[in-house]
Amino acid sequence: MRRVGIVTAMRVEARCVTPLRLPFNKRISLGESAAIWLCGIGAEAAREAAEGLKADGATALMSFGLAGALDSSLRPGDLVLPESIYSDCLLPIDLGWRTRLRQLLPARLRVAGGMLAASTQVLTSATAKQELAQATGACAVDMESGAVAEAAARAGLPFLTVRAISDPVEFSPPSILLGAVRRDGSPDLRRLLPLLLRRSVTFGTLLRLGVDSRAACSTLSTVVRHADTQMGLAPIHSAHTVG
Repeated sequence: MRRVGIVTAMRVEARCVTPLRLPFNKRISLGESAAIWLCGIGAEAAREAAEGLKADGATALMSFGLAGALDSSLRPGDLVLPESIYSDCLLPIDLGWRTRLRQLLPARLRVAGGMLAASTQVLTSATAKQELAQATGACAVDMESGAVAEAAARAGLPFLTVRAISDPVEFSPPSILLGAVRRDGSPDLRRLLPLLLRRSVTFGTLLRLGVDSRAACSTLSTVVRHADTQMGLAPIHSAHTVG
């Protein structure tokens, strides 16, 4: 029986998989066929999570969460199921697993394939996104999938990434906002409020980030509802279906 280890960086991503309030940086079982690890943002955190899941018996690894668009045709809420990962070198996706998951999704979802790029930092401008797109040929970017793919490749395990676009090419999280975000992606109000009071960040920017993030999370939740069997989630999902 395949046991899927799911790596999520941020709490909003994890909530799309399970309503459980997850502890940070710890493996949590979701039944006999799946476990999840809320690891925090970045490649090192994702690598630690992937290794931990593998050590605890995962026989397949999945990177699950949000992504930034590098292709201007991708909009918030679009789903990216890449066919390869670019992280210094090309890393493989289990294409059979990808096909099986894709076939379970409703036709209304806009799904892109192609390549997903790994980045060591949050891209906070259209210029940075365009430069990465030109350098790699990728259609989207995140910070964790490359590390999980590398861990899977080293162990000879199947790997799949499921990513929903949260920020289009022309709109990105402003760099000053990054200091007001905790490791699990949740806002640190003690740091955020002064930025708002000084107008370093506007309410309009936060509103758009929230709207785009909700569109992406809605897509991820749809994937879980329809493709839970491919994520190893059927036993717990049937008991905890929400919304």
